[in-house]
Amino acid sequence: MQKTLASFPGSFKKLFGYLMDETKDLKVLFHDFEDGAEGFELVAARFCYNKKSLDCISFWTWSELLVALKECQDLLSASDSSLILEKILDCVVTRLASLVVASPCTCSSENTRISWWFEDLLVLKIDLIDKVIRMSISRNIDHAMISKFLLCYQRSRFLTATPTEKCKIMEVMINLLSLLDRSSFSCKLLFGILRVVSSLKISSHHKSILENLIGSQLDRATIDFLLVPSSRRKGYVYDVNLVLRLVKAFYIEGRCFVLASRLRKVASLVDSYLVEVAADCHLSPSKFAALVLVLPDDARESHDRLFQAIDIYLEVHGGLCEAKKMKICSALNYAKLSTDALKHLARNPKFPSRIAIQVFINQQSKLENLFEDKTHLVDTFSSSVFAEESIDEKVSSDQVLVYAKRINLPNKAEHLDVQLQAMQCTITELEKYCGIMQTQIGNIPRTRLSSLGNNARFLPKLCS
Repeated sequence: MQKTLASFPGSFKKLFGYLMDETKDLKVLFHDFEDGAEGFELVAARFCYNKKSLDCISFWTWSELLVALKECQDLLSASDSSLILEKILDCVVTRLASLVVASPCTCSSENTRISWWFEDLLVLKIDLIDKVIRMSISRNIDHAMISKFLLCYQRSRFLTATPTEKCKIMEVMINLLSLLDRSSFSCKLLFGILRVVSSLKISSHHKSILENLIGSQLDRATIDFLLVPSSRRKGYVYDVNLVLRLVKAFYIEGRCFVLASRLRKVASLVDSYLVEVAADCHLSPSKFAALVLVLPDDARESHDRLFQAIDIYLEVHGGLCEAKKMKICSALNYAKLSTDALKHLARNPKFPSRIAIQVFINQQSKLENLFEDKTHLVDTFSSSVFAEESIDEKVSSDQVLVYAKRINLPNKAEHLDVQLQAMQCTITELEKYCGIMQTQIGNIPRTRLSSLGNNARFLPKLCS
C-alpha cells in the first residue's frame, strides 16, 4: 500500500519516501478522518486510479454501478464532482439509452421492460438524480419515460422526506420538466404538482416556471383543474389570480401566434370558470372584470356563456354602481349574442340602461338586414311565380310588409320593451311567410317552371 501511495507526488511521497526500502510491515493511522474507512477508500481511489483503471468501469455490471453511485453520493456533497463519479454516471446513462441492460426480473409487458430501472434509482438523492436526468436528456432518452420516472421518484421520496427535502425535490423536478418536450407529460400531472407545491415554500422563480408549463397546455385543461382554492387571507373562494396568470402564460407561450382551435378551447374553459366564480359574493368587481376581459373578442364565437356569467355576478352583487357595471359589460359583443340572450339582456333590470339601448340598436340593425333580404325575395317571387296565386295570400304578404314598416327606433328608453316585442313578432311573421313560400314552391307543377324558360335556374333558394 505504501508503494502505491508513495508513487504519487505530495505529502504521501514525502511521508513514505525514506521508508520504501524497509521490509517491516508499515501501519499508517489517520485520526478523525472524515467518513472513516469508506471515506478514505473513495479518496484513495480518486488519487490512485489512473485512466486505465477508469476505463474498466464500463465493464462493471449494473448492480456494481448502482453500488458505486450510492457510495459516491454518501461521500460527496452536491457541489462535489470527481472523475470516477462522471465515469459512473456516463456508464449508467449509456446503459439506459441503449437498453442493453437486461431486467433482473421477467417482464410481461413492454412498458415494464423499459421502466424496471425506476426502482433501482429511487435510492439516489435528488442532487444525483438531477445529474442523471440532465445527462439522459442530452442522450435523447425518451422524454415521456423521464417524466414518468420523476413522478415515481417524487411519490416515493415524499414518504420519508422532511419539508425542506420536499421543497428541494419539487424545485429540481420542475426544472427538469421544463427541459422536456411539452407533449411528454400531461396537464393533469402539472396540476397535481401545483397542488403539492401549494403547501410547500418553494421559490417564486420555480412557481413561475410551473405556471408557464401549465399555461402552455391550458387548452388541455378542464374546469376541475382550475378550481383551485385561494388562501384564506384573500377572502374569495377560488384563486382567481392563478387563472389570470395561466391565461397570460398561454399567450406568452404562443408568442405572436396561437391556433384558433386552441384559443377557442381556452375561451370555453374561461367562460365555464366565470360561471363558477360569479356566485362568489367576496369576488371584487375589479377581479371579475379582469377575468371577463382577459381574452380578446375574437377568442369567442358566442358570448352567451359570458353573458350568463355576468348576469349571475350582477345578481349576487346588486349594489354595484353604473361605472363598475359598464366596465364588466364592456366585454360583451352584442353581435355574438343569440336572439334569446339579446331579449333577456334588453329586459334585464340588473344591467345598465345604456346597455339596453345598445342592445336595441344592434337588434334593430339585425332586423333591418333580415327585412331587406326577405323583401327582396318576396318581390322576386311575386313578379315571377306567384302572379297567379290567390288574393288572400297577397293580402297576407302586404300585412307583413306594412307591419314591418311600422318599426322605428324611438329615442326614449321606456319604449324599448314594446319595440322589442314588435321586432320578435315581425321575425315570427317573416319566418312563417317564408315557410308558406317554400310549400308553394314545392307544389308548383314542372310545366309552370318550364314556362319560365332559362330564368328558372335563377330562382332564389329561401330559408335554407
